[in-house]
Amino acid sequence: QLQLVESGGGLVQPGGSLRLSCAASGFTLDDYVMGWFRQAPGKEREGVSCISRRNYNTNYEDFVKGRFTMSRDYARNTVYLQMNNLEPEDTAVYYCAVDLYSDGDYCELEYEYDYWGQGTQVTVSS
Repeated sequence: QLQLVESGGGLVQPGGSLRLSCAASGFTLDDYVMGWFRQAPGKEREGVSCISRRNYNTNYEDFVKGRFTMSRDYARNTVYLQMNNLEPEDTAVYYCAVDLYSDGDYCELEYEYDYWGQGTQVTVSS
C-alpha cells in the first residue's frame, strides 16, 4: 500500500507563499530519496527539488534557489515544499515522488523515481 498524497496547492498572488505537503504511507519516507516535480500546461515535466535519504543533502533547480525549501517531518512521515515569493511562472501541477533504490548520501532530480503522487495544483495569478 505504498502511496503518496500531495496537498496544499491553491491560488496565490505573485509574491505570496504556499507550503505543499506529501504524506507517505507504506514505507518510511526518511529512508529514501524524495523529489518534487512540476508540470505546467503545454510543457514537459521538470524537476524542482529533492532531498536525500536521512536528510544528508538537498538539491534545487536554479529557478527556485532562494525561494523554495524542501524538508521532512519524521513524525508525520511527510515531506514538504515551502514556496516563497511565488511567480506566475511557478503555476503548475506539483508532484512528489520517491526513489526506492538510490542509496547514496545525496540526491539528483535525474534519478529514476519509482512512485508518484496524484499532484496538487498551484496557480500564481493577480
